[in-house]
Amino acid sequence: MTTIERGFRNLGHAASSVAMILAMTCGIAVAADIPLVDGTHWVKSTEEVKKAYLVGVSNVIQLEVAYQADNPTPEGRSLAPRAAKGMTGQTLSGVLESLDKWYGAHPEQLQRPVLETIWFEMVVPGLKTNK
Repeated sequence: MTTIERGFRNLGHAASSVAMILAMTCGIAVAADIPLVDGTHWVKSTEEVKKAYLVGVSNVIQLEVAYQADNPTPEGRSLAPRAAKGMTGQTLSGVLESLDKWYGAHPEQLQRPVLETIWFEMVVPGLKTNK
């Protein structure tokens, strides 16, 4: 195991602990208070905001994969390892560009969540090619 993998695993354990403490002390955020980012939000956002969103999603996936390194969940019980595998070879700018193109070509589907678009337009095809 590399130093980076150990570091991610430790970071994953720490992040889980912090999340649990925050949930217990601050209460759970009401789902209505947290918008589900969809194409409407995407097309109105600046490039910097789009990159920040994608970095956040990527970090959550990386943390989950690292956390599961010692205690993997059964196949099909977590999307993080599949998302990481399906996105192998993708770059931040490439994903941003793909999403811009997809929403530009499908303006009638701006209500579609960005995560759903990433999953079905990038992860699923990537799983077929990144075996």
